[in-house]
Amino acid sequence: MSASQEVLFNQLEFIRKATLGCVEGVTAEQADIIPAGYNNNIRWNLGHIYLDQFLWLQHLTKEPAPIPEGYRDWFNYQTSPADFTSDTPSLDELKELLAGQIQIIRETYANRLDEEFPATELGMHTVGQVLVRTVFHEGIHIGAMAAIRRQL
Repeated sequence: MSASQEVLFNQLEFIRKATLGCVEGVTAEQADIIPAGYNNNIRWNLGHIYLDQFLWLQHLTKEPAPIPEGYRDWFNYQTSPADFTSDTPSLDELKELLAGQIQIIRETYANRLDEEFPATELGMHTVGQVLVRTVFHEGIHIGAMAAIRRQL
């Protein structure tokens, strides 16, 4: 793996540690609160981060991604915690999945970061480009969760 590819994985790991650090000490009850003026809660944001990263990789490569059953219904764009059921993963389950996701991505795509695919609607045509986009996206959701935490 090249030095620039290693930098990308270091960034993925750094942002994921920031995500998990943002929710450190948050209780399951707090993770389900939707403060006034917000559409989602902390648990939804965590599930959305996990799902979004795999969805973009799947969208680009057209290969299956390890997305658990129900995640699209609960955490996709334009879903809501109102869609949660008793089967929706807990805060601890989401944190565990997020903690292992970057390693799965590394094992699956480390040697394919520059592989060319047909461009997405955003013009991304490599796994590396998609992963850069997901770092940005995750940062947005860290900000949303930090804002929610301030309201708790």
